[in-house]
Amino acid sequence: MTINQDFQQDTLTTTSPAYRCGAWASNNAPASSGTITIYARLTHDVAGVAGMAATATVHFRYGDVVLTQHPTSDTGGYVSFNLPLLGRQPVGIPATADVVFTLGQEMLTCAPAFFTPE
Repeated sequence: MTINQDFQQDTLTTTSPAYRCGAWASNNAPASSGTITIYARLTHDVAGVAGMAATATVHFRYGDVVLTQHPTSDTGGYVSFNLPLLGRQPVGIPATADVVFTLGQEMLTCAPAFFTPE
């Protein structure tokens, strides 16, 4: 039996986006009338990116709320938004929050944060 090792000569090249971001909630199961913080981080080749403006929109069951805060990323690439829930999401129903960073003329939408009020 002869084993052909030519298949090992090929190398796979993967590319990933230079900029990445993700968002998360400070509490994934808050009280329906509580306040949570939505965090997001922007990176470029794994390093935090400072000085980028961010916006957030929360998707409640009965409508979206655009948060009025407009933070700028710190030296680690982090931003945060305070979110008073005010009973706007029914108990046991998941909600999501989108964070978008502005990079010059481009917008980068993060993986969304989520939470489910208890």
